[in-house]
Amino acid sequence: MTFAPLPALPFALIATDLDGTLLRAGDAVSARSSGALAAARAAGARHIIVTGRPVPQVRHVLDGLGYTGLAVCAQGAQVYDAARGRLLHSVSMDRELAEVALGKIEAEIGEVYAAVNQEGLDAEMLMGPGYRMWHPHLPTVRVARRCDLWSAPINKVLLQHPELDDDELTRVARSVVGDLVNVTMAGEHTVELQPPGIDKAHGLVRAADVLGVCATRTIAFGDMPNDIPMFAWAAWGVAMANSHPELVAVADELTLSNEADGIAVVLERLFG
Repeated sequence: MTFAPLPALPFALIATDLDGTLLRAGDAVSARSSGALAAARAAGARHIIVTGRPVPQVRHVLDGLGYTGLAVCAQGAQVYDAARGRLLHSVSMDRELAEVALGKIEAEIGEVYAAVNQEGLDAEMLMGPGYRMWHPHLPTVRVARRCDLWSAPINKVLLQHPELDDDELTRVARSVVGDLVNVTMAGEHTVELQPPGIDKAHGLVRAADVLGVCATRTIAFGDMPNDIPMFAWAAWGVAMANSHPELVAVADELTLSNEADGIAVVLERLFG
């Protein structure tokens, strides 16, 4: 773990990713991390969750935390008010554009397996033929045909390839359709296509504006390349020890892993 000089201004906003960052295995938040966040809030800071998961796949985590703030979900496409149980902002993905992007990618590397997160508070995750869900505790619906994925509005497409690893799939997809959609790697086995211009920074900017907090007073924690836009916006970016090398390369600080309470280590240093 390395420590770098912190900015002189105190942080008013703490933005945390979930998977691989705040959460331990099994969607659990440790008592130490919960306590560190509580101490930061008591000192006047606000905590905001910024996750690639859509609202239906994150509400159980928010409920378990007793979280009543804003949450940026679906890779920045949604801003969710947990206290009121409603969406403040939501961006859907054009389904025809999604189909075109998939077609172009498959023309380059052969068949890919696809899933979608549908749009809305009670929407479902639909998985097409071949797609495998690596988080079995999250609810999903298997569909028989690719065309069934487009039955209702969506906010993103998730991709897997039978042979290419995540980094290579991301690289190829970005080279082929990066001018049409946003391509990001959100975690292991999780390469995603989003609407153009949508990323975690997009949602975080909107949520921070509602809270009246600016980038210069924001500290962000993450572990994957989808957190890079959030680090670029925030004044200070902290990568977990288990982070992807692309995120480590742009981080201001490296802390311990999510399993070793890396967030708590930094917050305890900042807020006591």
